[in-house]
This record gives sequence, C-alpha cells and structure tokens, in this order.
Amino acid sequence: MAHTMTKREGEAAPPSRGAIVALDFGKAWDYAAAPESPDHVSIDPKYGLFIGGRWVTPRSGRFFPTINPSTEEVLAEVADANAQDVDDAVRAAREAYDKYWSRMRGADRAKYIFRIARAIQEKARELAIVESMDGGKPIKESRDIDLPLAAAHFFYHAGWADKLDYAFHGRRIRSLGVAGQIIPWNFPLLMAAWKIAPALACGNTVVLKPAETTPLTALLLAKIIEEAELPPGVVNIVTGGGETGAALAIHPDVNKVAFTGSTSVGKRIQRAIAGTHKRLSLELGGKAANIVFADAPIDQAVDGIVNGIYFNQGHVCCAGSRLLVEESVHDVIVKKLRDRMATLRMGSPLDKNTDVGAINSKAQLARIRELVAAGEEEGCERYSAPCPVPEKGYWFPPTFFTGASMSSRIAREEIFGPVLTILTFRTPDEAVEKANNTSYGLSAGVWTDKGAKIFYMATKLKAGVIWGNTFNKFDPTSPFGGYKESGFGREGGRQGLAAYLGVE
Repeated sequence: MAHTMTKREGEAAPPSRGAIVALDFGKAWDYAAAPESPDHVSIDPKYGLFIGGRWVTPRSGRFFPTINPSTEEVLAEVADANAQDVDDAVRAAREAYDKYWSRMRGADRAKYIFRIARAIQEKARELAIVESMDGGKPIKESRDIDLPLAAAHFFYHAGWADKLDYAFHGRRIRSLGVAGQIIPWNFPLLMAAWKIAPALACGNTVVLKPAETTPLTALLLAKIIEEAELPPGVVNIVTGGGETGAALAIHPDVNKVAFTGSTSVGKRIQRAIAGTHKRLSLELGGKAANIVFADAPIDQAVDGIVNGIYFNQGHVCCAGSRLLVEESVHDVIVKKLRDRMATLRMGSPLDKNTDVGAINSKAQLARIRELVAAGEEEGCERYSAPCPVPEKGYWFPPTFFTGASMSSRIAREEIFGPVLTILTFRTPDEAVEKANNTSYGLSAGVWTDKGAKIFYMATKLKAGVIWGNTFNKFDPTSPFGGYKESGFGREGGRQGLAAYLGVE
C-alpha cells in the first residue's frame, strides 16, 4: 500500500519527491535527556591507602577532596600519602616480590591477572560511571572505550605471563623488582591498566600513584585486586599530589619508574634519578598534527578531527590539536567542521547523549582560557560551537582557530582542552615540515585516499604513533610512545614488555 504525506493545518507542505531538504541541525539533533543512573554505584565517603593488601590510614593523617568537575560537588575524601607512607608501600612491594611474585610460575601469575580482567568486565558499568563522575568525560567514552580497553590490557598481558621466553627468543630475561608508577588524570583506569598489567605479567610488583584529581577508579581497582586475592603487597596504591609522586620516583628501593604526565615533570624525574640503577620510561606531552590532503575522504576526515579533539575534551595527550589542511580544501573543511560542531552536545557526563563533557579541574580550565586568550591577542580568528554552557562546573565549548602562524602559542603549546588550531600547507613536504616543527613527537594522523602517500608521510613524520585515515585508535597489542619531548619507551605490545624486563 502506498503511503502519502498530507499537510496538516499550520504545517508547511511536505517536500515533493526528489526535493533537497535543508535540515536545521540544532533541532534535528535535539534529544531528551538520557542519564545513566549512579544509584547502584557505591563511593565511600573516605578512602585510605592500599598497602600490603590492607586499607590503612595515612601516616600524614591528611585527606583531600576529589571533586566532580561537572557539578563541583565533593565525591569523597582521599588519603594524602607522605614519604613515610610511600616507604611503607615500597617495603610491602619488595617483600611481596621476594617472597611470592618473582618465584611464582608465569602460568600462576596469569591466573591472577585474568581474574582482574574478568572483574573489570563484570564491574564495567560501575567503573564507567565513577570514571565520568570523577573525571568529567562523557559516559559513552568511559563506557565504550576506556573500560573495554582496560580489561583488554589485563587479558592481553595475562596471556604473555607464561610466554615471556618466546617474546624475546634466544635471550635471557629477568624481572626488575619494584615498579613505581605515576599516572595522569585523562585516562585514570586505562592508564592504570597500561602500567599495572605488563608489570605483573613480567613478574614485578607495583606501587601506583594516581592523579590527585582522579583517584577513584584506581581505588576501586584496588578493591578488585583485593577481591582477586593477589598476595599482599603485589599491588599497592598510594594517593596524593606531587610530593607523593616525587617520593615514589626517588625511593632507593624502586627499580623501575614509569611516568605519564607533563613534560616538565618528566624532566624533573629524569634529573632526579640520573646516575641511579633505576629503569625509566616516560610518556609525556604532545601537540599532534592531523594532516588532511585534498584527496582525503573529507566527511570521514571531519569526523576523525572531531573525534580526535572534541569528544575527549582534548584531554588525550595525543589529541590532534593541530589540523594541517591542504590549502585547496581549507574553506571546505572549515565549513564542514562548523556544521559538525553545531551538532555537538555539551552537558552532564552521565547523559548518554553528551558528546563534550566537563574539563577535569578548575586549574586546567584556567590554563585553557589563558591559551585561548593568547590566541585572540595574537590576531587568530576564533570560532566556538554554539553549545549552551552549564552554569555549574568546569566547561569550555569546542573551539577552533584559523589564521594562526607556526609561532602562535596556540599552535605550539599543549593545551589539553577542546581547542583546535587550523593551519594550511601546499605540498607533502611542507606538511611534514610544519608537523615536525614542534618539540613534541607523540602522534600524528594522515588523511588521504592514496596508501603510498600515507606510507611516505609515515617515514618522514617524527612521531611515535601515526594513524592513517583514522585517529585515536588504541590496542593492547600495539606499542604506544613518543619521541623528543614526548618521552621515550613504549607501552603495549611485545615492545611494552621490554620496559619491565631485564633482557640480556
């Protein structure tokens, strides 16, 4: 039966067959709220330190609040560990290493790591909600990206625990001892998995310090580790600020330091442990270039640009915050990017419709505003998406700048926010020169329909990870890390195992 469209009183006439309809995107994408309920999530009012398989009160006696950046409400009080607390944790890790973990068969270590992976899957909904509440990222990112990847890292490295001899065939390997690990606020649970899983698989014990602004999922992971019945002291979690991290990095009985965070702090750690026996890996800042050629699939590239900088609030260290566009398609890209940004929804991180969540902290928001103001003062043209900004919390609308030069602060400095700088180029070599004209070298993206051009660019770009016709894709089997002031060492894959082993 044929169906016909009829005009009701007060309505516009329906379009004729074959007519092109202009859509009002602001209305077409207007969704009713779809909040993820946190009712079943249990957040303790106060958290101690997880040391030697037990929850202990900090020797300092101090606690600090962790705040929901979308509401500015205090979620919990968290222990502020001092140097004595760190020493207790390292002692517990050393005892566990000597007594249990280093002597355990790889197959038996794998069983414990598999338990953690399965528990993360079972508690994925709770962990995703807490991640979004504590860090401000949209629930669909924490639910669909962070949690599956965190579990995958534990599953992947559990599989390696009894196969390390095959990973480095013909070479003698040994575990290192105690690993001191310091992680940032942008991927709290995922970064914990990136570091803890390979350390355990290689036979090391761990003292982990999460970021002071996002400690909750690391503390929930400690509860999972407790439930998995790992021998006491194999994993210890101490919370606190910069002084806690410094005490862990310089502790004389820590054999390996793994740090993810700012370049300035990474340099301080490197200087502090120079001349010691410690092994070191650093994953630091970035100012990634996303390079779009005229022959690229433009609509796909625009979605990749949005995914690379806006869906994660620019909080990814490898966020594509510099967009290099071939001059002939600059205006097309800018127009399509404006149209796409008009559909983005900013709001509660727990709303499943939200694309852009809250900025992690008040201090980070101030940093974003300061750099954006610098861009405007330098004469760059700013465009911000027409997203209504909530009155409460820490928010910044998706923004891009055009008319910037390579010397503009907005094009040089890491911003860690939803702010993009658009530059142009005419030839592949010019694109390479501009992309490499930075002190960082963490990642890059290339968009073109020619595979040979992707491979050519990949040989010229000075970046640890290069994506072709996609951006911000991660996998535990693939190594990740940077060059220059983006650090050294790799995490993930067989190469990531080497960071936690002595290979001779």
